[in-house]
Amino acid sequence: MSLVWVAPDQALPSPEHASPEGLVAAGLDLSVPRLLEAYSQGMFPWYSPGDPVLWWSPDPRMVLEVDQFKISRSLGKKLRQIARQQDQDDAPIRVTCDLAFEQVIGQCAAQRSATGTWISPDIEQVYTALHHSGYAHSVETWMDGKLVGGLYGVNLGRFFFGESMFALQTDASKIALAHLVEFLKFAGIPYIDCQQETSHLASLGASPIPRKDFMAALSWAKDQPSPVWPRGALQLGLPPTC
Repeated sequence: MSLVWVAPDQALPSPEHASPEGLVAAGLDLSVPRLLEAYSQGMFPWYSPGDPVLWWSPDPRMVLEVDQFKISRSLGKKLRQIARQQDQDDAPIRVTCDLAFEQVIGQCAAQRSATGTWISPDIEQVYTALHHSGYAHSVETWMDGKLVGGLYGVNLGRFFFGESMFALQTDASKIALAHLVEFLKFAGIPYIDCQQETSHLASLGASPIPRKDFMAALSWAKDQPSPVWPRGALQLGLPPTC
């Protein structure tokens, strides 16, 4: 199979034409409109700095149904402690939404720099623009006022595409994920796209599904109204304030 090259003024091909590895197309256009086009068709960018932008749609696709999210005993204990203390002014751990998007994506890039991160400066720039456009969101875990973990991803309609997480303290990214899952349940978003299959994601409850099932779920969800994302505190057991 020959690789499809897309010019900036050309539409991306259908993911049905992906290679066995899930590669759909390549090009040089990495913009907010192109990202929205790609996500709406079940594709995401993944490439090395200096290379053309590669668009992927793997089959099977790793997906976390929010109702299947697994919480370990130790994490559950931490979450209960956070919930008990979340109304206190001096709570040692706080979780927020969309207060530090650029810091979160920067930390995600930094944690992967040792092995060669795919979160290049171009990726940081375009996803930050996507955030300012209202489509990309971050969840942050703060400990004693310092950012120690978080995640970011993209929301289209009633679907959330997880992109990356980081943790500077044990369970800091999982705490952010647990709060995200609760918000998504409240907002009526049943799925988190996890893209690639890993044992870590499987331990959290994610599982691989056929691309056709993924696309069927996305086809319905992307055209639903997106929720209003709160900018500020995310609290367990309470409706988010917008």
